Amino acid sequence: MSKKKARRKAPKHYRYTIQPWDAIKAWGLCFFAGNVIKYVVRAGRKDGNTRLEDLLKARDYLEELIRDAS
Repeated sequence: MSKKKARRKAPKHYRYTIQPWDAIKAWGLCFFAGNVIKYVVRAGRKDGNTRLEDLLKARDYLEELIRDAS
């Protein structure tokens, strides 16, 4: 029998009622769309990352989604 691993406590930049990974999983998002959500949600909250840096990362993943849809 396999035991289900307990989740570690979410870092302070992801302390929400609904965790981004739960939304990403529930919505069935692909890797790129999931990262867009992740970076937008945490924008400016993670130590060492400015809001702009996180939003630019989100844009990179969004641009990849757009290229893929073209």
